[in-house]
Amino acid sequence: MSSRTRSAAARFGRRSLRAKLTLSVVVLLSLVCLVIGVISEFALRAFLLSQTDNQLSATASRALDFATHPGPPGGGERNPLDAPGQGAGTVTARFSSDGTDGSGGWLSPHGQRVTLTSDELAALQQLPTNGRPYTRTIGDLGDYRLTAFPVPDGVVITGVPLAPMQQTLLTVGLILFGVAAAGVTGAAFLGAFAVRRTLRPLERVAETASRVSELPLDRGDVDLSVRVPAQDTDPRTEVGQVGAALNHMLGHISSALEARHASELRVRRFVADASHELRTPLAAIRGYAELAGRSGSHAPPDVAHSMTRIESEADRMTALVEDLLLLARLDAGRPLDVAEVDLTRLVADAVGDAHVAGPHHVWQLAMPDEPILVLGDVQRLHQVLANLLANARVHTPPGTTVVTALSRSADGSAVVTVTDNGPGIPPELQPAVFERFARGDSSRSRAAGSTGLGLAIASAVLTAHHGAIAMRSRPGQTEFAVRLPIAVPAQRAPRADDRKSHSGHTG
Repeated sequence: MSSRTRSAAARFGRRSLRAKLTLSVVVLLSLVCLVIGVISEFALRAFLLSQTDNQLSATASRALDFATHPGPPGGGERNPLDAPGQGAGTVTARFSSDGTDGSGGWLSPHGQRVTLTSDELAALQQLPTNGRPYTRTIGDLGDYRLTAFPVPDGVVITGVPLAPMQQTLLTVGLILFGVAAAGVTGAAFLGAFAVRRTLRPLERVAETASRVSELPLDRGDVDLSVRVPAQDTDPRTEVGQVGAALNHMLGHISSALEARHASELRVRRFVADASHELRTPLAAIRGYAELAGRSGSHAPPDVAHSMTRIESEADRMTALVEDLLLLARLDAGRPLDVAEVDLTRLVADAVGDAHVAGPHHVWQLAMPDEPILVLGDVQRLHQVLANLLANARVHTPPGTTVVTALSRSADGSAVVTVTDNGPGIPPELQPAVFERFARGDSSRSRAAGSTGLGLAIASAVLTAHHGAIAMRSRPGQTEFAVRLPIAVPAQRAPRADDRKSHSGHTG
């Protein structure tokens, strides 16, 4: 298959089903009309040629009778063209037995005898003398149907023109073409209308599937009440079978989503209740550990070390419990403490804290000339930035450069990007980085003991703020981009104490 054929097949494959059916009907009808036209032309030509041969036979008989029967005494040789009943355009020629001498002529439309030229006689001279009809072209006279008969003193050739037959074939061909073109055009419009009407139930089924695909089915309580109309679920038709199968599948999906949501609610309730209940014993453990630590001078060294470790692990477990409680509150849709937040100052503070926590990294900060204000919970937004910076610090080796940039996008959103030049996130882990308890492998170190909740909390907090977070990673560059809607335009000049720096690096 050539490249052109493959390209045409690919273009046909990309068309809609309605276009394919309409085009197929038009092509098939065109082929049928073409076959009918060709067969009709051949049949008509055979019929007209038979009629012409009959006319030629009668003309030749008259010419032979007139040429071979003696005329009045002293009248000389009789010319076959003078035979009564010969039609306009008839050609007659007479050659001697040896073919060296010949003469002839043809009748004009007005019945006048016109002498044949030498070239025209030469076209007739080689005609077989077996009495059968032959088609020859006689110079400017055109195509003729000719027959030759031997006579005692030579050969008599008679012919009738084929122009009337050819004109009839041309006229009939044009009529057939015009009728076929009109029929195909009308069939194309009627076929398109019929196909559109026939496929309308399938379009309604597709619209139902499209509405279902737009529903958020990945989380929360989903009201999957969309169904294919009853008129499009008739099992006696192919489209009805598709519609009924889709409704059956949607029913199963709805039941599965309800079971999943109920399971999610039970898990969230358990996590929230367990986390809440764990706060009290954890607080008691930390209190007793601190109390034992105050009398460390009277305790053996191994006991003092154990108390220190108990207190440290209690702190870590408390942080985990607080993270789980926060996620449970966000899942439950509890309102945030919304207020106007100066994002420039928040970013500068978060980068300063990250520099203190990770002095072996290079922390750079790029800020706009004007402050950017958003509406949100300042504590939660600070937690998002702290989690992103901690993620860059924990999962990259010392000496990694981390660039935090704040800007205003063209659509009016505030954009915070945190970019590092570390080893990157493996491609197989990137789709799950914002899921809970997602952790990287050895390529991104977990020396600090990550719980896998930082990015999940960041995503949940930003969703509650009607924002978004995105990630791009490859070896040598990992970027997290946070988008938040801007509350109001800047109305005051930046103050020196609002930001640590506009651009540059810390440390």
